[in-house]
Amino acid sequence: MNAVERVRVAVVGAGPVGVTAANLLGGYGVDTLIIDRDTEVVDYPRAIGVDDETLRTLQGIGLADEILGSVIQNVPLKLIDAAGRCLADIRPTIRELGWHRRNIFLQPTAEAVLRGGLKRFPHVRVSLGTELLELAQDDDGVVLRLDGRDGRREVRADYVIAADGGRSTVRDRLGIRLEGTTHPRRWVVIDCANDPLDAPYTALHCDPRRPYVSARLPDGHRRWEFMLFPGEDGDDILTRDRVDELLSRHVPDPRSVDVVRSRVYTHHSRVAARFVHGRVALAGDAAHLMPPWAGQGLNTGVRDVTNLCWKLAAITRGQADESLLAGYDRERRPHATAMIGLSDTLGRILGLRRRGVAKARDRILRAASVVPAVRRWVLEMRFKPIPYYRDGFVAMDQARDGASGVGRMFPQPMVEDFDGRHVRLDEVLGPWFALVGFGCDPLSRLTADERAAVGRFQARVIEVVESRSAVGRAGGEPPTGDLVVVEDLDNHLRPWFQDRGCDVVLVRPDRCVAAAGTGDRIGPVLARLSERLIGG
Repeated sequence: MNAVERVRVAVVGAGPVGVTAANLLGGYGVDTLIIDRDTEVVDYPRAIGVDDETLRTLQGIGLADEILGSVIQNVPLKLIDAAGRCLADIRPTIRELGWHRRNIFLQPTAEAVLRGGLKRFPHVRVSLGTELLELAQDDDGVVLRLDGRDGRREVRADYVIAADGGRSTVRDRLGIRLEGTTHPRRWVVIDCANDPLDAPYTALHCDPRRPYVSARLPDGHRRWEFMLFPGEDGDDILTRDRVDELLSRHVPDPRSVDVVRSRVYTHHSRVAARFVHGRVALAGDAAHLMPPWAGQGLNTGVRDVTNLCWKLAAITRGQADESLLAGYDRERRPHATAMIGLSDTLGRILGLRRRGVAKARDRILRAASVVPAVRRWVLEMRFKPIPYYRDGFVAMDQARDGASGVGRMFPQPMVEDFDGRHVRLDEVLGPWFALVGFGCDPLSRLTADERAAVGRFQARVIEVVESRSAVGRAGGEPPTGDLVVVEDLDNHLRPWFQDRGCDVVLVRPDRCVAAAGTGDRIGPVLARLSERLIGG
């Protein structure tokens, strides 16, 4: 065995969650090693949905535009009854985070872009065809024994991200339980490469004869998912004759459909008992498993690493106390559990088999759809749990006040910078912390000590003004010092700040609001939070 290699962060698993983590760490300048036992991207679609939060992360790592080349944006989600009538049509139009809420992609294409993105970072090493044999940790780091194409070797990492899937080797080595249930019904997934239908949406067909899903995918692909009944053989159902039988009620000529793959899946609703064990953090399917009905499995994993990687970057760069890592579990596990609950609820709505119960469901959904408030709630997809971090690296007294905006995602409108460029706000916020004032220099009313405390965040300082207010580019003077002034092109931020009674916010690298207040009162809050960053 060769001499021990050293690395700041080792990522186990080069699927979409692991590679997103490596891109985030690469952008933060963290020495990273990512390993995977496979050498190639899996060449069939698995996850198909990518939401606004994930696209915001992809924007942050500079790959959103490239990935969007193979994405169908703003895709409706419909619930259809047995007679083909629409029970609910979910097509959110708001883009609070800068992107559409429902988008469909081909996972292999996106993964290839993510892997290609790692070539930008000389401090990120990729070791494919490498298996994790053993893992052990102590107070100073984690030792990984690896077996790869160049033989066995030992790596010592300061921290490890386990993104190695639902059958996580790391999770098993640590003895962390996956708590929850496994659903009794299995489903067969059929992907085809020549979509025979003119149905540009995702449909949950609530048909008690055999519930199924039909989804339009990019580049002429389509996916079907059919419930299997008790006694149906999983191997038999995958034969071409049985696949044609399943498709025969939905396409004129099943034999004309080019089947890319068909597989049988068992669905799980499980969450790890803990997301952090010493210096190891679980992410993605290693941390949680959920049915696909809400399209949130991959998206929840991307939220995990978006939350986790800035914390590891701050710790490994000496900008934060190592106790910051503990907040990852407190912030992410409750939200992942909520997403599992949403997936389970949609699964129960879809999967009813008793016809009388299914008819009652249909009547309830139709009646609810005529109530304006309920209709908006469904149409805008407001039933989707959004991250709300009450206990973690936030001003917790403010976070527990639901009206403050603390602990939630900061919106991302289009803004105009002083050079006249129209960009999404995150392009101005930068990759790290940002101190944002609406209509004010956020540092102007802080004391010298409070400014020094804020300096620990290494935050970019930004003033947002209203569109054409004669304070920004349109007639204003260039900002002095490090202050960046931008105009809110569509005037989305004034009501956001007014509704929360503040004019200054501290935004974390993952775009969560860490603290909020008026310029003359936020200083002590920022000082206390900066002490927690270093002091734990």
